[in-house]
Amino acid sequence: MIKLGPAGTGENSEAGLQKIKELGLDGVEIEFVYGVRMSIANAKYLGELASKLGLKLSVHAPYYINLASEEKHKREASLKRILESCERGHYLTAKYIVFHAAFYGKMDKEEVYQIVKKAILEMQAIIQQNAWNVQLAPETTGKGSQFGTLDELLRLHKETGCSLCVDFAHLLARDGRIDYDEILKKLDGLKEVHCHFSGIEYTEKGERKHLITEKAAIKKLFEKLLKSKTNFMIINESPESIEDSIKSKEVLKELGQ
Repeated sequence: MIKLGPAGTGENSEAGLQKIKELGLDGVEIEFVYGVRMSIANAKYLGELASKLGLKLSVHAPYYINLASEEKHKREASLKRILESCERGHYLTAKYIVFHAAFYGKMDKEEVYQIVKKAILEMQAIIQQNAWNVQLAPETTGKGSQFGTLDELLRLHKETGCSLCVDFAHLLARDGRIDYDEILKKLDGLKEVHCHFSGIEYTEKGERKHLITEKAAIKKLFEKLLKSKTNFMIINESPESIEDSIKSKEVLKELGQ
């Protein structure tokens, strides 16, 4: 089963959620990418509305996160931003809190992995203490300088119980190629996976920017996903995320879902 939604409604408001429902989409990712600027009261209101409308929400935490920074105050600020996103996400009824976890910097990749793992465990303890009904979902990243290969995130999932966000466009940009069969084999056994997708421009260093999603690319991905027993929530992150989500819905219909 594939469910669809855009990254943001253009307004993160009552009107925005109503619009997503009217378009026949399944959910939306609330964008806190430039800061967590939503009050708890507003998060509660929008969460109640989303539940009434039957929309699945998720949250994208701020971009300014590096859990493995060499500077202590930046690591602490990163934790704070993710946890603020978790708190708002709880009241929004958002299940997944998506974030780009870290950069390797000058450190060994295993060292960065252990730092991120420790931070995940610390945050999960705080989430549990506060009874926030959310799951941390570190995202596959689009540059070789960033922590976040699929293998790293699956290992985190196994060792901490956290979730993950599979960004197919990032995987393409990071490796310069993408093998959906290989990815699905690694995801086999997971009941549900939160995903991002869009067109993407990249260089030998990886991701440059998101692009409009071509219909042929959507069809190629969906043909593979529909063969899996896993349920997928696909958040489109193109510059026209709502329009491309509608385009994706049309492709799904053509494929028989």
